Parts: sequence; C-alpha cells; structure tokens
Amino acid sequence: MDFNMKKLASDAGIFFTRAVQFTEEKFGQAEKTELDAHFENLLARADSTKNWTEKILRQTEVLLQPNPSARVEEFLYEKLDRKVPSRVTNGELLAQYMAEAASELGPSTPYGKTLVKVSEAEKRLGAAERDFTHAASLSFLTPLRDFLEGDWKTISKERRLLHNRRLDLDACKARLKKAKAAEAKATLWNDEVDKAEQELRVAQTEFDRQAEVTRLLLEGISSTHVNHLRCLHEFVKSQTTYYAQCYRHMLDLQKQLGRFPGTFVGTTEPASPPLSSTSPTTAAATMPVVPSVAGLAPPGEAALCLEEVAPPASGTRKARVLYDYEAADSSELALLADELITVYSLPGMDPDWLIGERGNKKGKVPVTYLELLS
Repeated sequence: MDFNMKKLASDAGIFFTRAVQFTEEKFGQAEKTELDAHFENLLARADSTKNWTEKILRQTEVLLQPNPSARVEEFLYEKLDRKVPSRVTNGELLAQYMAEAASELGPSTPYGKTLVKVSEAEKRLGAAERDFTHAASLSFLTPLRDFLEGDWKTISKERRLLHNRRLDLDACKARLKKAKAAEAKATLWNDEVDKAEQELRVAQTEFDRQAEVTRLLLEGISSTHVNHLRCLHEFVKSQTTYYAQCYRHMLDLQKQLGRFPGTFVGTTEPASPPLSSTSPTTAAATMPVVPSVAGLAPPGEAALCLEEVAPPASGTRKARVLYDYEAADSSELALLADELITVYSLPGMDPDWLIGERGNKKGKVPVTYLELLS
C-alpha cells in the first residue's frame, strides 16, 4: 500500500514537473532542447505519410463503396471481427430488374430479347465489380489500414515517450542551472549541484536512448513507402483487369444486339464508349456516299450484296482500326487492331456502320472501332 502511494506521488511529481517545463517553454521562460535537422525532416516526412495515407484510404473506400451507410456497416463488422455479409452490387440488382421486366413484358419481343441480353451483361459487370472490390480491399486497403493501426501507432507512442524524455532533460538542465546560481552565493548548495548533475546525466542518457529508438522507427517510413508502392501496383493491376472485363462484356453485348433486326434503327448515338477522337455520328456524316445499288436493303433487314458494292470514284477515306473485331457473319469484315483499311458509306446504311475494304476483301465495319484519318 505504501509502495503504491509513493509511486503515485512520484508519477504525479513527474507529471507536474513536465507540465511546468512545457508551460515555461511556451511562454519563452525556459530553454528547449532542439532536435537536429535530419530528425526534424524524418518527423515531417512521417507526418506527411500518415496524413496522405489516411486521405488515400478514405477516398479509395468511397470509390469501392459509394454508399456511406454501407461503409459504416462494413467498418462496424471489421471492428467486431465479424465477416462482412455479401451485398448485391448495383449492376446485379439492375440485371435482376431487367430480367423480371423481360419476363413480364414478353421475352420473345424485340424489347424483351434486348432486356434479357442486357440483363446478362449487367450481371457479368456486377460480378466483375465484386471481384475488383475484393481484390482491391485485400491488396491495397488492408496494407494501408495495417500501417495506420500498427506501425503508425507504434511510432506515435515512441514519439510521445521522446517528448516526455525531452521535457525531463530540460527540467534537469533548469534545476542544475538554478543550483549553480545558488552555489555561487553559498557553499551549502554543493550537494544540490551534485544531485542535479547526476539527474541530468540520467535524463540525458534516457533521452538519447529514446531518440535513437524513435529515429529508427522514423527511418522505417522508407520501407513503408516501398510496401505501399507495391500495393499501388497491385491496385492498378486489379483495376485494369476490372475495366478490361467490363470492356469485353460490353463489346460482346454490342455485337449481340447488332444481330437483332431493328435494334439500332434511328439511333444517333452508339452504345459503345466514345474511344475514338471522332464521334460515330460525325464520322458517318462526313463519309463519302456511293450511289445506291439496286436491291440493296438497310442493314439488318436483308443480306448485303457485297459483289454489287463499288467504292466511290473519289473521296474514300483511310481509317486505323482501334480494336480487334470478329465478324458476326459474311457481310462483316473482321478487323485487327492498328491495321489500316479504306472505308466509305452507302445510302440508307445505319450511321454506326461503314463499308470497309482491305485488299480484295470488303464488308461492314462498326464505326466505333475506327479512327478516321484525314
């Protein structure tokens, strides 16, 4: 009991001494031991790393889960060390609604068939989103959280200890200074000077030891950067895979819808992403038009008679193929990325399509796969 009381009294005395030293430093009434420039740079670098890691972590969480309520729920599950329940993605929910609509409105109608195909694509997009979210959480978010909740807490703890050791050291310096000033007036203070010098040596040793521990931890921030760099590469890789999957799914969907009669009749804007610098509508409008061919029907209503199609005498344009394209039937021309072909338009053609020629082969080609050259 007496031992505990003495320890509490000692702790209270140390706390009071540090508080006095800190207050006097703030008012400029006491000297303060300054850390060297390299140490200060390490501290600033560590603080910057922590602040930006927090911002990147928070914004990545928003990117992966835009719903704030869902993010709070996931946070609580993680804190309770429980598995986060599986949640339907927006794409999967949209796929479900489209499938139900097709079933009720008639899956054999043009609209119903299209709803079914788009529903299947949206379901695949939702699954790809789920895989991306899971991969990004493991490879990117988890390491960032581990740093903030592990390494950074250790660094913060040692920095607080260093701050206290520095206050103790400066308090000992102040006591020694007072003892020497009193010694100059009377010889009775010799014991106080010796005691103050001994306390100063102990405080200096403890401060130096704590400074070295803290310095080593701060220098470890470089290793943290290396680890975060590797995680960032993994995040980019998973994001690239996700968008590539989405692109493939949408290309497949577009080809499937292109085979439905009348699907894009009257459409002025294509469904595919505007990856070309020239919009499809503008491209089709500026393409030279050849005279109409007898018996030629609009695309999708009858087979294109390629043997009767001839390019215009002048004004054909060159186009660079942006992506590989697999011909759906004999009326289309298969394409390989980066190859050059000759293109032109026909009266009555769907604005999303052109006639393409490569050597002695010709056929319909989608405008969104081309970059028209001047």
